[in-house]
Amino acid sequence: MRVTTAFNRMLAPPGATVAGISFTPQGVVVRLRRRARRLTCPCGRVVRAAYDRSTRRWRHLDLGASKLYLEAEIRRLHCPSCARVRTEQVPWARPGARHTRDLEDLVAFMAQRMDKTTVHRLLRVSWEAVARIVVRVVAEAIDHRRLQGLYRIGVDEVSYRKGHRYLTIVADHDAAGAVVWAAEGRSAATLAAFYDELGEQGRSQLEAVSLDMGAGYLKATAEHVPHAEICIDPFHVVKLTNEAIDDARRWAWNEHRRAGSSRAAWVKRTRWALVKDPGDLSTNQRLLIERLRRERSVLFRAWRLKEMLRDVYRLRDYGAAHQFLDRFLAAACRSRIPAFVKLSRTIRAHRRDILAAVRLGLSNSKLEGLNSKIRLINHRGYGHHSAAAVIAMIYLCCGGITVELPTER
Repeated sequence: MRVTTAFNRMLAPPGATVAGISFTPQGVVVRLRRRARRLTCPCGRVVRAAYDRSTRRWRHLDLGASKLYLEAEIRRLHCPSCARVRTEQVPWARPGARHTRDLEDLVAFMAQRMDKTTVHRLLRVSWEAVARIVVRVVAEAIDHRRLQGLYRIGVDEVSYRKGHRYLTIVADHDAAGAVVWAAEGRSAATLAAFYDELGEQGRSQLEAVSLDMGAGYLKATAEHVPHAEICIDPFHVVKLTNEAIDDARRWAWNEHRRAGSSRAAWVKRTRWALVKDPGDLSTNQRLLIERLRRERSVLFRAWRLKEMLRDVYRLRDYGAAHQFLDRFLAAACRSRIPAFVKLSRTIRAHRRDILAAVRLGLSNSKLEGLNSKIRLINHRGYGHHSAAAVIAMIYLCCGGITVELPTER
Protein backbone atom coordinates (compact mmCIF):
# COMPACT_ATOMS: atom_id res chain seq x y z
CA MET A 1 0.00 0.00 0.00
CA ARG A 2 1.30 3.45 -0.86
CA VAL A 3 2.07 5.85 1.98
CA THR A 4 -0.34 8.48 0.61
CA THR A 5 -3.13 5.88 0.46
CA ALA A 6 -2.46 4.85 4.07
CA PHE A 7 -2.58 8.46 5.27
CA ASN A 8 -5.73 9.10 3.23
CA ARG A 9 -7.46 6.29 5.09
CA MET A 10 -6.09 7.28 8.50
CA LEU A 11 -6.76 11.03 8.30
CA ALA A 12 -9.69 11.15 5.84
CA PRO A 13 -9.21 14.94 5.42
CA PRO A 14 -12.54 16.57 4.53
CA GLY A 15 -12.57 18.18 1.09
CA ALA A 16 -9.02 17.10 0.25
CA THR A 17 -6.75 14.16 -0.53
CA VAL A 18 -3.20 13.43 0.59
CA ALA A 19 -0.69 14.41 -2.10
CA GLY A 20 2.57 13.73 -0.29
CA ILE A 21 4.32 13.03 3.00
CA SER A 22 7.56 14.49 4.32
CA PHE A 23 9.44 13.93 7.56
CA THR A 24 10.99 17.09 9.01
CA PRO A 25 12.73 17.95 12.30
CA GLN A 26 9.49 19.62 13.41
CA GLY A 27 7.39 16.53 12.69
CA VAL A 28 5.44 14.78 9.94
CA VAL A 29 4.04 17.10 7.23
CA VAL A 30 1.11 15.88 5.15
CA ARG A 31 0.54 17.85 1.93
CA LEU A 32 -3.09 18.11 0.89
CA ARG A 33 -4.66 18.65 -2.53
CA ARG A 34 -8.02 20.42 -2.47
CA ARG A 35 -10.97 18.80 -4.25
CA ALA A 36 -13.27 21.80 -4.48
CA ARG A 37 -12.13 24.78 -6.51
CA ARG A 38 -14.79 27.19 -5.28
CA LEU A 39 -13.57 30.10 -3.20
CA THR A 40 -15.68 30.46 -0.04
CA CYS A 41 -15.34 33.34 2.40
CA PRO A 42 -15.76 32.58 6.13
CA CYS A 43 -19.00 34.60 5.93
CA GLY A 44 -20.33 31.95 3.50
CA ARG A 45 -20.23 33.92 0.26
CA VAL A 46 -18.71 32.31 -2.84
CA VAL A 47 -16.17 34.52 -4.67
CA ARG A 48 -14.98 33.94 -8.24
CA ALA A 49 -11.34 35.09 -8.29
CA ALA A 50 -8.51 34.79 -5.77
CA TYR A 51 -6.67 37.84 -4.46
CA ASP A 52 -3.42 35.89 -3.89
CA ARG A 53 -2.16 32.42 -2.91
CA SER A 54 0.17 31.00 -0.27
CA THR A 55 0.99 27.76 1.55
CA ARG A 56 -0.13 27.25 5.15
CA ARG A 57 0.30 24.58 7.82
CA TRP A 58 -2.17 23.49 10.49
CA ARG A 59 -1.19 21.46 13.54
CA HIS A 60 -3.17 18.19 13.68
CA LEU A 61 -3.50 15.36 16.21
CA ASP A 62 -0.12 13.81 17.02
CA LEU A 63 1.06 10.77 15.10
CA GLY A 64 2.52 8.67 17.90
CA ALA A 65 5.23 10.77 19.53
CA SER A 66 5.62 13.00 16.45
CA LYS A 67 3.79 16.20 15.75
CA LEU A 68 1.62 16.05 12.64
CA TYR A 69 0.96 19.01 10.34
CA LEU A 70 -1.42 19.42 7.43
CA GLU A 71 -0.12 21.63 4.62
CA ALA A 72 -2.16 23.03 1.76
CA GLU A 73 -2.38 25.95 -0.62
CA ILE A 74 -4.71 28.60 0.70
CA ARG A 75 -6.06 31.62 -1.09
CA ARG A 76 -7.06 35.07 0.00
CA LEU A 77 -10.04 36.71 -1.65
CA HIS A 78 -11.77 40.06 -1.76
CA CYS A 79 -15.26 39.50 -0.36
CA PRO A 80 -17.90 42.07 -1.45
CA SER A 81 -20.05 41.22 1.59
CA CYS A 82 -17.22 41.79 4.09
CA ALA A 83 -15.78 44.66 1.97
CA ARG A 84 -12.21 43.51 2.69
CA VAL A 85 -9.65 40.86 1.85
CA ARG A 86 -10.15 37.64 3.80
CA THR A 87 -8.63 34.17 3.86
CA GLU A 88 -10.83 31.47 2.37
CA GLN A 89 -12.56 28.93 4.58
CA VAL A 90 -11.18 25.38 4.72
CA PRO A 91 -13.25 22.41 5.95
CA TRP A 92 -10.61 21.02 8.33
CA ALA A 93 -9.96 24.19 10.37
CA ARG A 94 -11.87 27.13 11.82
CA PRO A 95 -11.38 30.62 10.35
CA GLY A 96 -8.16 32.24 11.56
CA ALA A 97 -6.94 29.05 13.25
CA ARG A 98 -3.51 27.39 12.94
CA HIS A 99 -4.82 24.12 14.41
CA THR A 100 -7.27 21.67 12.86
CA ARG A 101 -10.80 21.24 14.16
CA ASP A 102 -9.96 17.81 15.55
CA LEU A 103 -7.07 19.13 17.65
CA GLU A 104 -9.04 22.18 18.81
CA ASP A 105 -11.98 20.01 19.88
CA LEU A 106 -9.62 17.77 21.85
CA VAL A 107 -8.03 20.82 23.53
CA ALA A 108 -11.46 22.23 24.44
CA PHE A 109 -12.64 18.86 25.80
CA MET A 110 -9.58 18.65 28.04
CA ALA A 111 -9.83 22.31 29.08
CA GLN A 112 -13.29 21.53 30.48
CA ARG A 113 -11.71 19.04 32.86
CA MET A 114 -8.16 20.19 33.67
CA ASP A 115 -5.99 23.26 33.90
CA LYS A 116 -4.42 24.81 30.81
CA THR A 117 -0.88 24.08 31.94
CA THR A 118 -1.60 20.34 31.92
CA VAL A 119 -3.21 20.61 28.47
CA HIS A 120 -0.17 22.53 27.25
CA ARG A 121 2.22 19.85 28.49
CA LEU A 122 0.17 16.87 27.33
CA LEU A 123 -0.68 18.11 23.82
CA ARG A 124 2.39 20.33 23.34
CA VAL A 125 0.25 23.37 22.58
CA SER A 126 1.23 26.72 24.06
CA TRP A 127 -0.70 28.09 27.04
CA GLU A 128 -1.76 31.13 24.99
CA ALA A 129 -2.91 28.89 22.12
CA VAL A 130 -5.13 26.93 24.53
CA ALA A 131 -6.87 30.18 25.54
CA ARG A 132 -7.40 31.21 21.90
CA ILE A 133 -8.69 27.74 20.98
CA VAL A 134 -11.24 27.85 23.81
CA VAL A 135 -12.51 31.21 22.55
CA ARG A 136 -12.91 29.88 18.98
CA VAL A 137 -14.62 26.65 20.01
CA VAL A 138 -17.03 28.47 22.32
CA ALA A 139 -17.86 31.06 19.62
CA GLU A 140 -18.86 28.23 17.28
CA ALA A 141 -20.42 25.80 19.76
CA ILE A 142 -22.46 28.16 21.92
CA ASP A 143 -26.17 27.88 21.24
CA HIS A 144 -27.39 31.27 20.04
CA ARG A 145 -30.93 30.20 20.94
CA ARG A 146 -29.98 30.18 24.62
CA LEU A 147 -31.55 33.63 25.05
CA GLN A 148 -34.87 32.38 23.65
CA GLY A 149 -37.56 31.04 25.93
CA LEU A 150 -36.23 32.61 29.13
CA TYR A 151 -38.95 32.97 31.74
CA ARG A 152 -37.18 32.92 35.12
CA ILE A 153 -33.57 34.02 35.44
CA GLY A 154 -31.08 34.65 38.22
CA VAL A 155 -28.47 37.43 38.26
CA ASP A 156 -25.35 37.55 40.42
CA GLU A 157 -21.79 38.84 40.33
CA VAL A 158 -18.52 37.00 40.85
CA SER A 159 -15.01 38.31 41.37
CA TYR A 160 -12.48 37.04 38.84
CA ARG A 161 -9.41 39.16 39.62
CA LYS A 162 -7.90 41.31 42.36
CA GLY A 163 -8.75 44.98 42.45
CA HIS A 164 -12.55 44.59 42.54
CA ARG A 165 -12.82 43.12 39.04
CA TYR A 166 -16.23 41.49 38.65
CA LEU A 167 -18.31 39.59 36.13
CA THR A 168 -22.09 39.65 35.90
CA ILE A 169 -23.55 36.15 35.48
CA VAL A 170 -27.09 35.41 34.24
CA ALA A 171 -28.44 31.87 34.61
CA ASP A 172 -31.68 30.19 33.55
CA HIS A 173 -33.63 28.76 36.50
CA ASP A 174 -35.51 26.38 34.17
CA ALA A 175 -32.43 24.88 32.49
CA ALA A 176 -30.58 23.36 35.45
CA GLY A 177 -29.03 26.73 36.20
CA ALA A 178 -26.99 26.91 32.98
CA VAL A 179 -25.17 30.19 32.32
CA VAL A 180 -26.85 32.00 29.42
CA TRP A 181 -24.94 35.29 29.52
CA ALA A 182 -21.82 36.76 31.13
CA ALA A 183 -20.05 40.11 30.84
CA GLU A 184 -17.45 42.19 32.64
CA GLY A 185 -18.69 44.60 35.32
CA ARG A 186 -21.51 44.61 37.86
CA SER A 187 -23.26 47.93 37.24
CA ALA A 188 -26.72 48.81 35.99
CA ALA A 189 -25.23 49.40 32.52
CA THR A 190 -23.81 45.85 32.47
CA LEU A 191 -27.16 44.20 33.17
CA ALA A 192 -28.89 46.67 30.83
CA ALA A 193 -26.67 45.33 28.03
CA PHE A 194 -28.08 41.85 28.67
CA TYR A 195 -31.66 43.10 28.50
CA ASP A 196 -30.86 44.95 25.25
CA GLU A 197 -29.38 41.77 23.75
CA LEU A 198 -32.45 39.85 24.90
CA GLY A 199 -34.65 41.98 22.65
CA GLU A 200 -38.15 43.27 23.13
CA GLN A 201 -39.79 39.87 22.63
CA GLY A 202 -37.41 38.17 25.04
CA ARG A 203 -37.95 40.83 27.70
CA SER A 204 -41.72 40.51 27.38
CA GLN A 205 -41.48 36.77 28.20
CA LEU A 206 -39.57 37.26 31.46
CA GLU A 207 -41.77 36.48 34.46
CA ALA A 208 -39.33 36.66 37.39
CA VAL A 209 -35.76 37.77 38.09
CA SER A 210 -33.92 36.69 41.25
CA LEU A 211 -31.05 38.90 42.42
CA ASP A 212 -29.44 40.48 45.45
CA MET A 213 -30.19 43.92 46.86
CA GLY A 214 -27.55 45.69 44.76
CA ALA A 215 -28.90 49.02 43.55
CA GLY A 216 -27.45 48.63 40.04
CA TYR A 217 -29.18 45.34 39.21
CA LEU A 218 -32.46 46.50 40.75
CA LYS A 219 -32.39 49.72 38.72
CA ALA A 220 -31.66 47.98 35.40
CA THR A 221 -34.37 45.35 36.01
CA ALA A 222 -36.99 47.91 37.01
CA GLU A 223 -36.27 50.00 33.92
CA HIS A 224 -36.10 47.25 31.29
CA VAL A 225 -38.53 44.59 32.58
CA PRO A 226 -40.95 46.46 34.87
CA HIS A 227 -43.57 43.73 34.45
CA ALA A 228 -41.31 40.94 35.81
CA GLU A 229 -41.41 40.06 39.48
CA ILE A 230 -38.20 40.85 41.34
CA CYS A 231 -37.26 38.16 43.85
CA ILE A 232 -34.65 39.04 46.47
CA ASP A 233 -32.35 36.09 47.06
CA PRO A 234 -32.94 34.57 50.57
CA PHE A 235 -29.21 33.93 50.99
CA HIS A 236 -28.45 37.65 50.86
CA VAL A 237 -31.28 38.45 53.28
CA VAL A 238 -29.97 35.93 55.82
CA LYS A 239 -26.45 37.24 55.23
CA LEU A 240 -27.62 40.75 56.13
CA THR A 241 -29.22 39.33 59.27
CA ASN A 242 -25.98 37.62 60.33
CA GLU A 243 -24.13 40.88 59.74
CA ALA A 244 -26.67 42.61 61.99
CA ILE A 245 -26.02 39.94 64.66
CA ASP A 246 -22.27 40.67 64.44
CA ASP A 247 -22.91 44.41 64.69
CA ALA A 248 -25.16 43.87 67.73
CA ARG A 249 -22.50 41.71 69.39
CA ARG A 250 -19.85 44.39 68.81
CA TRP A 251 -22.25 47.03 70.12
CA ALA A 252 -22.87 44.96 73.29
CA TRP A 253 -19.12 44.34 73.69
CA ASN A 254 -18.41 48.09 73.46
CA GLU A 255 -21.12 48.81 76.06
CA HIS A 256 -19.54 46.33 78.51
CA ARG A 257 -16.04 47.60 77.75
CA ARG A 258 -16.98 51.23 78.40
CA ALA A 259 -18.63 50.19 81.69
CA GLY A 260 -15.46 48.32 82.70
CA SER A 261 -17.36 45.02 82.95
CA SER A 262 -15.48 41.72 82.87
CA ARG A 263 -18.24 40.29 80.61
CA ALA A 264 -16.76 42.03 77.55
CA ALA A 265 -14.40 39.12 76.87
CA TRP A 266 -17.23 36.60 77.38
CA VAL A 267 -19.45 38.45 74.87
CA LYS A 268 -16.74 38.03 72.25
CA ARG A 269 -16.99 34.23 72.52
CA THR A 270 -20.69 34.19 71.61
CA ARG A 271 -20.13 34.87 67.91
CA TRP A 272 -20.55 31.39 66.39
CA ALA A 273 -23.38 30.39 68.69
CA LEU A 274 -25.39 33.41 67.55
CA VAL A 275 -25.01 32.97 63.78
CA LYS A 276 -25.27 29.17 63.47
CA ASP A 277 -28.47 27.32 62.66
CA PRO A 278 -30.10 26.02 65.89
CA GLY A 279 -29.97 22.47 64.55
CA ASP A 280 -26.19 22.68 64.15
CA LEU A 281 -25.39 24.04 67.61
CA SER A 282 -23.04 22.04 69.79
CA THR A 283 -23.91 21.27 73.44
CA ASN A 284 -21.77 24.13 74.74
CA GLN A 285 -23.31 26.54 72.25
CA ARG A 286 -26.83 25.50 73.29
CA LEU A 287 -25.89 26.14 76.92
CA LEU A 288 -24.56 29.54 75.88
CA ILE A 289 -27.83 30.49 74.18
CA GLU A 290 -29.76 29.27 77.24
CA ARG A 291 -27.58 31.41 79.52
CA LEU A 292 -28.27 34.46 77.32
CA ARG A 293 -32.01 33.72 77.63
CA ARG A 294 -31.91 33.44 81.43
CA GLU A 295 -30.00 36.68 81.75
CA ARG A 296 -32.39 38.42 79.32
CA SER A 297 -29.39 39.58 77.34
CA VAL A 298 -29.79 41.91 74.40
CA LEU A 299 -27.90 39.31 72.38
CA PHE A 300 -30.62 36.75 73.02
CA ARG A 301 -33.20 39.22 71.68
CA ALA A 302 -31.00 39.72 68.61
CA TRP A 303 -30.76 35.93 68.17
CA ARG A 304 -34.55 35.58 68.39
CA LEU A 305 -35.01 38.28 65.77
CA LYS A 306 -32.59 36.47 63.47
CA GLU A 307 -34.49 33.19 63.86
CA MET A 308 -37.80 34.98 63.37
CA LEU A 309 -36.65 36.24 59.96
CA ARG A 310 -35.33 32.82 59.00
CA ASP A 311 -38.75 31.34 59.87
CA VAL A 312 -40.14 33.32 56.94
CA TYR A 313 -38.22 31.00 54.61
CA ARG A 314 -38.93 27.84 56.59
CA LEU A 315 -42.68 28.19 56.07
CA ARG A 316 -44.24 26.82 52.92
CA ASP A 317 -47.49 28.74 53.26
CA TYR A 318 -47.26 32.21 51.71
CA GLY A 319 -49.88 33.69 54.05
CA ALA A 320 -47.98 32.52 57.14
CA ALA A 321 -44.69 33.83 55.72
CA HIS A 322 -46.38 37.18 55.11
CA GLN A 323 -47.47 37.36 58.77
CA PHE A 324 -44.08 36.27 60.11
CA LEU A 325 -42.30 38.96 58.10
CA ASP A 326 -44.65 41.62 59.47
CA ARG A 327 -44.04 40.32 63.01
CA PHE A 328 -40.28 40.52 62.44
CA LEU A 329 -40.48 44.10 61.16
CA ALA A 330 -42.56 45.19 64.14
CA ALA A 331 -40.30 43.44 66.66
CA ALA A 332 -37.09 44.75 65.04
CA CYS A 333 -38.37 48.33 65.09
CA ARG A 334 -39.20 48.05 68.82
CA SER A 335 -35.99 46.21 69.74
CA ARG A 336 -33.90 49.36 70.30
CA ILE A 337 -30.94 47.41 68.91
CA PRO A 338 -29.34 49.81 66.37
CA ALA A 339 -28.25 47.11 63.94
CA PHE A 340 -31.72 45.53 63.77
CA VAL A 341 -33.52 48.86 63.56
CA LYS A 342 -31.35 49.60 60.50
CA LEU A 343 -31.98 46.10 59.12
CA SER A 344 -35.75 46.52 59.50
CA ARG A 345 -35.63 49.61 57.30
CA THR A 346 -33.77 47.69 54.59
CA ILE A 347 -36.15 44.71 54.81
CA ARG A 348 -39.20 46.99 54.73
CA ALA A 349 -37.91 48.70 51.57
CA HIS A 350 -37.65 45.28 49.82
CA ARG A 351 -40.63 43.63 51.54
CA ARG A 352 -42.61 42.94 48.36
CA ASP A 353 -39.59 41.45 46.54
CA ILE A 354 -38.69 39.24 49.53
CA LEU A 355 -42.22 37.84 49.70
CA ALA A 356 -42.21 37.29 45.91
CA ALA A 357 -39.18 35.02 46.33
CA VAL A 358 -41.04 33.06 49.05
CA ARG A 359 -44.18 32.75 46.93
CA LEU A 360 -42.37 31.64 43.76
CA GLY A 361 -39.75 29.58 45.57
CA LEU A 362 -36.89 31.29 43.73
CA SER A 363 -33.39 31.82 45.06
CA ASN A 364 -29.88 32.29 43.73
CA SER A 365 -28.68 29.01 45.23
CA LYS A 366 -27.88 27.67 41.75
CA LEU A 367 -25.89 30.80 40.98
CA GLU A 368 -23.98 30.52 44.25
CA GLY A 369 -23.03 27.00 43.18
CA LEU A 370 -22.03 28.33 39.76
CA ASN A 371 -19.95 31.05 41.41
CA SER A 372 -18.03 28.39 43.33
CA LYS A 373 -17.41 26.52 40.09
CA ILE A 374 -16.33 29.73 38.33
CA ARG A 375 -13.87 30.52 41.12
CA LEU A 376 -12.51 26.98 40.77
CA ILE A 377 -12.14 27.47 36.99
CA ASN A 378 -10.30 30.76 37.58
CA HIS A 379 -8.06 29.20 40.22
CA ARG A 380 -7.42 26.16 38.03
CA GLY A 381 -6.17 28.47 35.30
CA TYR A 382 -3.93 30.31 37.80
CA GLY A 383 -5.78 33.52 36.95
CA HIS A 384 -6.71 34.92 33.55
CA HIS A 385 -5.30 37.99 31.84
CA SER A 386 -8.62 39.19 30.42
CA ALA A 387 -12.32 39.00 31.13
CA ALA A 388 -12.92 37.50 27.66
CA ALA A 389 -10.75 34.47 28.51
CA VAL A 390 -12.64 33.86 31.76
CA ILE A 391 -16.02 34.29 30.07
CA ALA A 392 -15.06 31.79 27.35
CA MET A 393 -14.13 29.23 30.04
CA ILE A 394 -17.41 29.93 31.87
CA TYR A 395 -19.44 29.24 28.72
CA LEU A 396 -17.35 26.14 27.99
CA CYS A 397 -17.74 24.63 31.48
CA CYS A 398 -21.07 26.07 32.68
CA GLY A 399 -22.97 26.93 29.51
CA GLY A 400 -24.16 23.46 28.60
CA ILE A 401 -21.67 23.07 25.72
CA THR A 402 -20.89 19.48 24.74
CA VAL A 403 -17.61 19.10 22.85
CA GLU A 404 -17.61 16.15 20.45
CA LEU A 405 -14.29 14.30 20.35
CA PRO A 406 -12.77 13.30 16.98
CA THR A 407 -13.04 9.63 18.01
CA GLU A 408 -16.82 10.01 18.55
CA ARG A 409 -17.61 11.18 15.03
